[in-house]
Amino acid sequence: MPEQTKPTTAALSMTTLAADTLLVRLSGEWKITEPLPATADVEKPLESAKGIRRVSFDTKALGAWDSGLLTFLIKIFETCSKAKIEVEKDGLPEGIRRLIDLATAVPERKGARKEAKKEAFLSMVGENAVAFYRSFLEILDFLGESTLAFARLLRGKASFRRSDLSLLLQECGAQALPIVSLISLLVGLILAFVGAIQLKLFGAQVYVADIVAIAMVRVMGAIMTGIIMAGRTGAAFAAQIGTMQVNEEIDALKTMGIAPVEFLVLPRMIALIIMMPLLCIYADLMGILGGLIVGVGMLGINPIEYLNRTQETLTLTTLWIGLFHSAVFGVLVALSGCLRGMQCGRSASDVGYAATSAVVTGIISIIVATAIITFMCEVLKL
Repeated sequence: MPEQTKPTTAALSMTTLAADTLLVRLSGEWKITEPLPATADVEKPLESAKGIRRVSFDTKALGAWDSGLLTFLIKIFETCSKAKIEVEKDGLPEGIRRLIDLATAVPERKGARKEAKKEAFLSMVGENAVAFYRSFLEILDFLGESTLAFARLLRGKASFRRSDLSLLLQECGAQALPIVSLISLLVGLILAFVGAIQLKLFGAQVYVADIVAIAMVRVMGAIMTGIIMAGRTGAAFAAQIGTMQVNEEIDALKTMGIAPVEFLVLPRMIALIIMMPLLCIYADLMGILGGLIVGVGMLGINPIEYLNRTQETLTLTTLWIGLFHSAVFGVLVALSGCLRGMQCGRSASDVGYAATSAVVTGIISIIVATAIITFMCEVLKL
């Protein structure tokens, strides 16, 4: 092993040369591993001394040094400047003088440092209210543009690439099947298990089929599919459009006279409107399969009897309500993802914020829409 040398301790001494001059001797090797002398050791004598007008340096014995020495010297210079003491830099090494001159060449701009200030409560409320109002106007504007784009689609005048629509159909449909299968199967298992615990008390285990079928087909299948698509597809839409916003691709579309809402938002909305009902039906089947597993394996129900109870319980009204839920959720997820993508800022971090906001907005929209539709169904006696 190489021989370890004992580090040299940095030394600092001050000597009065004349009545008005203070000599600061710097010696030793200044390294990152060695503690620098405290700035107060020099600042206190400079501030307390009354006859000192000039400070000079003797660095003949100074060896290696690093940026810590520069910081130390700059603090001394600031102290001397406040005390109106002249500083002679001739005794410092040339490299140190150059770096200090470079660091002090441009004075600090007034107000450049961010100062923490306590904002008044009413001011915060006002700013949040104004921000909410502006956000509300942006949402209304986006919804209006999306509605007009959909109207142009019905008239056959919308402009977007059909190849993009085919790719989006695949991304929103076939590629989402694995996660939808897993979640829906587990939800069906949970519903059946929870229902079985209570129905066992009354010897009515066969009605587990009714609980799982109605819950999954009427609302749970659509809700779970919507939440999955909000976290998977809605975030992807926000990230894709947000990245285009960062790269100024959306500005380029506007420059070429192409409406970004038609070209980007409309195909994504169509893809989710088409695929969400299909995924909902698939989720319903997987949920019923999960209930069948619990009913047959845990409760000992005959599979044929379970399927017969499911068939007797389900009606077309229940199915159509679930499909209506899923279509509405598809529109909400697409609009949430595209809206946050269009509102994305110009930095990479803003893309992540847009994706997160899209997921939160999509899930909240799904829950609110579920409550509204459920209330409407209750009023209509469906």
